[in-house]
Amino acid sequence: MAELSDYAENLVLDWLMTTGGATRPTAWHIALTTGTITDAHTGTNLGGSTEISGNGYSRQSATFSAASGGSTDNDALESFTASGGNWGTITDFAICDASTVGNSLVFSPLDTSRAVNDGDTLEFAAAAIVVTAA
Repeated sequence: MAELSDYAENLVLDWLMTTGGATRPTAWHIALTTGTITDAHTGTNLGGSTEISGNGYSRQSATFSAASGGSTDNDALESFTASGGNWGTITDFAICDASTVGNSLVFSPLDTSRAVNDGDTLEFAAAAIVVTAA
């Protein structure tokens, strides 16, 4: 179950409920962390959790299907591979509006935390990341 960040909540409310402008994100990138993300997170400080860095890590660009029934999901396989060292135990992910820093839009813990060591790959199948407006 994904949650909206404070930043994304404000975008939605400004777009729906005010005449002020809300700037729509134009890119989406998946970030991985080794700690719990909170809704006040931004950039690489994902709510006090630690985003992975080094050892071949980079946020992965993602696209999402058109919403239907109040949900959308990722269009393609998203793959992360550690190279040159271990990443530790991945507990959470966020969808951000930039490949580095930027704003976090949506976040969620993984169904099961996973240790990612040198040479390991963590993958999200197409349609595995589901964002639901509720």
